[in-house]
Amino acid sequence: MPERLTGDDLREYCLGKAGAWPDEPWDGDTVAKVGDKIFAFLGGSSVGLKCGANRDEADELVATYPEDVGKMAYIGRAGWNTVQLGGAVPDDEIRELIDTSYETVVAKLPKRQRPTPAE
Repeated sequence: MPERLTGDDLREYCLGKAGAWPDEPWDGDTVAKVGDKIFAFLGGSSVGLKCGANRDEADELVATYPEDVGKMAYIGRAGWNTVQLGGAVPDDEIRELIDTSYETVVAKLPKRQRPTPAE
């Protein structure tokens, strides 16, 4: 059985995206940003991601993986979920969720702040 994603793998994957950089806006909480916006909250065994344009869209993922995905505190109403690593959500799907969260945030950045894709 292949090894599952770890918190370090997650951090490396997020920060490997064009224009991505780490920040610690709250003591002890690391996030991945693009421009000046967060696209991933990096926990040791979980990741917080934008999983829908609104709560209804984000709840589809919660309904699919109720044991391993939950609404994020404070910003969950805006479509953010916490996804547990090593649970029912396949690693490939977690990577896709990261990609989607990143792309959603990049699309909302002013054009001058959007990273140029790596060639």
